[in-house]
Amino acid sequence: MRCPFCRHPDSKVVDSREAEEGAAIRRRRSCPSCGRRFTTIEEASLRVIKRSGVTEPFSRGKVIAGVRRACQGRPVQADALARLAQLVEDTLRASGAAEVASDEIGRTILGPLRELDEVAYLRFASVYLSFESLEDFETAIADLRGRADRSPS
Repeated sequence: MRCPFCRHPDSKVVDSREAEEGAAIRRRRSCPSCGRRFTTIEEASLRVIKRSGVTEPFSRGKVIAGVRRACQGRPVQADALARLAQLVEDTLRASGAAEVASDEIGRTILGPLRELDEVAYLRFASVYLSFESLEDFETAIADLRGRADRSPS
């Protein structure tokens, strides 16, 4: 790691600690040339491959914004959206892949959103899964009803 003060090409790690609930590592470093100390934060990058082929960093904010549109007018709290986005990110990172297709993010959102709010799930699914007819909605509703009938009361 290059020293940000004197540009020396090497540094010594003095201390390492987990940061951001284990999602990153905070390292305290010392420069052998000038003796100054500095901190670095290391985290595994997660990149999204968009339909156009362009890649960009994963954004939890974009997940929240997309789901918020589906939840508009529904009794869903902002902290529930943040938890959903965190769950989606954790699931994607657990796969171990450095890059994930945008379609995979949509599929990962569907499950937790179904548990959070069924109406918002139908709204999101209708766009994400490209519903084209009333039958598509009827099939999705029948699936939701089937899940409700199978769940313990």
